[in-house]
Amino acid sequence: MSKNMMAAIADEYLKGRLLMVATTDLDVGRPVIWNIGAIAASGRPEAQDLVHKILLASAAMPGFFPPVLFDVEVGAQHYQEMHVDGGAVAQTFLYPPQIGLLVNLREGPYARQRHAYVIRSGRLDPEWASVDRRLMSISSRAIATMIHYSGYNDVLRIYSTTQRDGVDYNLAYIGRDFTVEHRADFDPVYMNALFDYAYQKAVRGYPWAKAPPVLEEARGRVASAR
Repeated sequence: MSKNMMAAIADEYLKGRLLMVATTDLDVGRPVIWNIGAIAASGRPEAQDLVHKILLASAAMPGFFPPVLFDVEVGAQHYQEMHVDGGAVAQTFLYPPQIGLLVNLREGPYARQRHAYVIRSGRLDPEWASVDRRLMSISSRAIATMIHYSGYNDVLRIYSTTQRDGVDYNLAYIGRDFTVEHRADFDPVYMNALFDYAYQKAVRGYPWAKAPPVLEEARGRVASAR
């Protein structure tokens, strides 16, 4: 990240805009949400290097890329924290849901028009696969299924939070109309096809979903029954 970009992020932060990035602290097993705007606006000489490390840690998928170590000082003690991709805890986040419990976001001094745009870079429908009856294949499929539903539950959780707090909900995800087979991780053919799929939808005016697909489908069935 260049100095000019850091300055632009700092300017937007001072206007009230937030840029948040999540990582996972493996030592304590909890998520950490970094306020990149506040770091950029701090004026500290190490700010740029810190943002670089945060972005690197946020992309450090466990098992694929090495974790990132952060030097921390508390009192007179120095130690290191090990951080990886925030997806180890939550694949998608909007804001801490307890905020809506502490203050009334619908009425009073904190009420305002709010819009949430949630981009889920994955499918929300399960993909069928023939699983070999072997330990490694079964374990791999089970982990992939767990990750899939972790992401889906994040989408549902965010929707529930926005409905409670009066936030306009908008969701983008890989739909069932994308049919290119995913043969291997980081497959360039698949990745290029996926990029083109998203690009074509964007240039035509993306049809943001106003609810997770499972809820939209349920509402459609109820409406049809009536």
